[in-house]
Parts: sequence; structure tokens; C-alpha cells
Amino acid sequence: MAARGAKGGEGKLRRQYEAYPYPARDPRDEARRLITGSPSHLAELDHYVFAGRRDASRPFRVLVAGGGTGDATVMLAQQLGDAGGPAEIVHIDLSEASLAIAEARVKARRLSNVAFRRLSLLDLPGSGLGPFDYIDCCGVLHHLDDPAAGLAALAAVLAPRGGLGLMVYGALGRTGVYPAQAMLRALAGDDEGESAARVAVARRLLAQLPPTNWLKRNPFIADHLQGDDAGLYDLLLHSRDRAYTVPEVAALAAGAGLRVAAFVEPALYDPASYLTDPQILARLGRLPWLDRCAFAENLAGNLRKHVFYAIKADHPGPCVADAADEAAVPVWREAADSALAKAIRPGGALTANRDGVGLRFPLPPLAGAILARIDGHRSIAAIRAEVMAANPSLPEDAFAQQFAQTFAALNGIGKLFLRHPAG
Repeated sequence: MAARGAKGGEGKLRRQYEAYPYPARDPRDEARRLITGSPSHLAELDHYVFAGRRDASRPFRVLVAGGGTGDATVMLAQQLGDAGGPAEIVHIDLSEASLAIAEARVKARRLSNVAFRRLSLLDLPGSGLGPFDYIDCCGVLHHLDDPAAGLAALAAVLAPRGGLGLMVYGALGRTGVYPAQAMLRALAGDDEGESAARVAVARRLLAQLPPTNWLKRNPFIADHLQGDDAGLYDLLLHSRDRAYTVPEVAALAAGAGLRVAAFVEPALYDPASYLTDPQILARLGRLPWLDRCAFAENLAGNLRKHVFYAIKADHPGPCVADAADEAAVPVWREAADSALAKAIRPGGALTANRDGVGLRFPLPPLAGAILARIDGHRSIAAIRAEVMAANPSLPEDAFAQQFAQTFAALNGIGKLFLRHPAG
């Protein structure tokens, strides 16, 4: 997403994204696919910000801050349009080129629920645009001169019970990026007037990296390998770029009067996803949640970005949907995810690969029967009644335990969420 800096540096950033709108998108592609992701997938944000209880019949105001070429805006506009409730999205960015691409993508889908403004997020307080029920700011804060000021500006226009979906770079998973940036500053300087020449120098250097170079050894950083200049420029030639650890993310949020509600995908921030030693897990179980998240980051070593949801520190909560509430309705992230139910065998496991780490989640015997009944309409209570009727010899508490284990596995890798009928 295109980013903005503090006032003194916004001109350089704007010129970068005028020359290299990011990510590179062609509005003609909207006819064949919808790009989805995190944060801000509608089912996901409802689960983590509104406890699955957002009333879709009420007006819903969304800000996409530094929306760039429009991935989050197009995804949310389409999903909210399909849901049919009254919704308004305001997409702001400083780059005219990026705004033009985002607007063309929305137009290609014949969506009418988005307004576009060329505006710095630093100018949001006092702009009259807020308050917003939800704010997306993905890949922006880490490019600002003062990320804390940027997040404070967003918090200033957030409704009291609203939330934010944010993404900042992860320090450990970007191993190799910052030494490469330093080399390119030495070789090519930082004069954006020589953008094409700087890209050419970067490509020549990349072709010569020895096998011991940390960027060369990090197979999960690939923007510079995709062939488009925008990705390479954003990764290696950006004028401002910093990365965060989990404790630094928490401190950034706290400085703006916010708190982290959830990291996405949750399993990546759970040490139990990587460890099996019961003594170590017992010790970890005594740590606060954020400390366990930080431990998992250090353990995995491959988190290239931190996607997280945040709410105001004084939010009365809860904001995350509760799998123990049997009135809630489980919903798949995408319709195609329901095919997982057919692949589950009694005593089987759910597996996933995340940037070189193979994760395995054992599933209970009832997992297949539970997942097969998830259709976006049945409540947990209705699923329990059907499963228990088909298995009358099971103890009364068997379903609750096995549903919790099954849901934790699927939610942990971002496949399953909850929606409450009250919403």
C-alpha cells in the first residue's frame, strides 16, 4: 500500500508512489478475480473487532488509510456490497497514480460505496471525515517518519467501540532486507530523480549476491523477484522503512491509547504450534498472552509482517468472538474452505505450511462431523444437537471439548470465524 510520511518527507514518498504505484495492479483483472487477504476480510474483522455481533443493518463507516492501489478497499467494498447493508468506505492516499488505479478497480466492479480523497493520514484529526467504525492501515505506519504520530492520528478518528486492522513489517522475517538497503544507498544514493537508474543498479547487485548473503538466504522475501519494478523499489529502495517485534507492536499501540486484540493468524503466535515438550509448554502457559506471542515470534523466526487488530485501550470488550457461545454461527472465510471437511478423517490432523514451517494440529474424532455441518447458518448449538443425535453414546461434554479443539485449529490458520445472530 502506498504510504505517507511526516510532513517534511511526504513529497519524496508521494513521488515514489506516483512513479511506482504499489502493489502493481491492472483494473482489467477485476473481471476474473477478487484479491482477498488480511487484515480487513469482512468475516475476519467482524470476528476480531466486533465479537461477531456487528449489526449489518446499521450504517458502517470504514476508512482505508494509505490505501494505495486498492486491495483492501476493493475487497471490503465488494464484501460489504454483497452483504447488502448500508456501508461507506473512504479511501485516502497521497499518490494520484495510486488513487487512479484504485478508483478504476472499484469502477470496474460497478461498486458505489467508496469515496476517494487525496489526503495525508496525518491530516485526519480536524478533517471532519470521522468518526469511523473500522480503519484499515496496511503497510503504511512503518514508512512514516513518526509511526506513533500516524497511529495517534488514526485513533483520533476511530469510533469509541470501533477497531483497526493494521500491518507492519516483522523484524525477524525480514532478515537480509536492511543490509541490502544499506548497500544500495551506498551504490545508488536516494535521489528519486534517478529512480530508473537506481532500479537498474539494484537488479545488477541482486544478480551478484553471494550464497552467504542474508537476503539471498531468506527464501520468503520475494518482492524483488517478481519482475515488477514497484515491488523491488518498495522493498529495497524505499526512503523510509522499519520493522517491529511483537513487544514493539504492543508499545506502538499503547502509545496511541490502543491495545492489540488479536494477531493474525493466531496459530503463528502460539508457541504450542511449534513445540511439543510438555514441561516447556507448561512454563509458557504461565506467561501473559503477549509474552507468549513474543516467544513464538522468536521461536519461529520467519514472521515477515505482523497483521493485527487493535481497539481502544478503554474498550469495554469483549471484542473477539467466543467459541464457547453456542448461539454463535461458525462461518468459513471463503466458500472453498468448506472442502476441508471432506478431507478430515477420524483421528486425522490439519496441516499447514507457513514460510517453511510445517504446522500440524491433531483433530478430535468428531471434527469431520462438526466441519461438515458448518454452512454459515447453523449455530454451534444446532451443530451440537445434530452431532450428538448421531452419536448418542457420547458423554454430554464431548461435543464442547471437541468443537473447541476443532475451531481453534481452523481459526488458528485463518479459515474459520464466528458470527453471532445478534449481529
